[in-house]
Amino acid sequence: MKWKKTAVLTVATVTIGLVPPAFAGATGGSGSYWAGMVRESVTIPMDGGWSAEGEITYPKGARGRLPILVLLHGSGYNDMDQTLAPGVTTFKTVARTANRAGFAVLRFNKRGVVGVGPRLSDDPAILDPVKPYEQTVRDAAAAVRFAATAKRVDPAAVYLLGHSEGTQVAGNLAGDPHAWGITKPAGVIVMGVIDGTPRQVIYYQAVGRTLGQLHEEFDVDGNGRLTADEIAHGLIGLPGDAAAQFRAVLTDPATDTDGDGELAIDTEVEPVVRAAAGFDRFPNLPGLPDRFARYITDIGRFPAPARDLPHYDGPVLLLNGQTDTQTVVRGAIVADAALATAGNRDHTLITYPGVSHLMNVTPKYRPVPGNPDPAVLRDITTWLAAHR
Repeated sequence: MKWKKTAVLTVATVTIGLVPPAFAGATGGSGSYWAGMVRESVTIPMDGGWSAEGEITYPKGARGRLPILVLLHGSGYNDMDQTLAPGVTTFKTVARTANRAGFAVLRFNKRGVVGVGPRLSDDPAILDPVKPYEQTVRDAAAAVRFAATAKRVDPAAVYLLGHSEGTQVAGNLAGDPHAWGITKPAGVIVMGVIDGTPRQVIYYQAVGRTLGQLHEEFDVDGNGRLTADEIAHGLIGLPGDAAAQFRAVLTDPATDTDGDGELAIDTEVEPVVRAAAGFDRFPNLPGLPDRFARYITDIGRFPAPARDLPHYDGPVLLLNGQTDTQTVVRGAIVADAALATAGNRDHTLITYPGVSHLMNVTPKYRPVPGNPDPAVLRDITTWLAAHR
């Protein structure tokens, strides 16, 4: 038996960030949520015949020109709230937090998104640009320029906050602002920091994190091999579908290629999981649309945060969950070290035990969607207040 393709695709379609489910009406009421805030709907002109709808929010009664935080999404068709599940609106949560710290915030729909839900355009040319990642950076730059011209905004105090794919977008913009037609950002926050090449990232998501789960949750004696007892004990408590997928691979005699009654995780199990994911066909992973391969190829042309952020000498806050299995914590650690090596004098790294990719507390290998943990929001507020 092979690993269920549905499980592999769930891993693969998450890719370099966040690909939200296609549902509408998930954000609920907004009246009391924005109490004390001014909300201004905006339309941001971008190239290729696209204009992004968005919203600028800021505290009522605020005087003078305000610093503004521009929110840069994870991958996929994300709306301005980064709606990822019913009630899970990560950017809406972050925006309100920053507003309470005295900042204006710009949220905007990504290209192809026409409303919160997310609701998508029916124009394939808008949904599927030729160079999808480059277009994302170009659109982000347009949003940054727009933010700097807003009537209540101090144009010298435009900050960026990127999540997942947005960490690379923020790094590309901050690393070479002139190339993207923006002024140098006043500060950068990155959450769930990308590290490595797209191939490395997707390998971990499609194959490596499964092996990691076997090492951490099945391999009791830590010798890298699984006995029948370790397999049986490891399956206890897993959700039914996950248990069935593991059982199919771990109890298949064909997986035990040397016939010794034990499974070497990295040499016997790895090829089975790798083959089930179709990883050797990268970037053309089975079951995924052609645009996935184009996106992966395109983003690979651009530097990851550890390469681009060191070109930026302004303040940087790096946040990552220690149990993030999409953009592992090593990415934030490596980027922070690169900033130190480059001589940046104001960079802060905070990692959170038990926190996953959406910056919420959730089991590592069975994450449940949720909004950022209060500790994360407090750290963002503290950093913003100190860098106004």
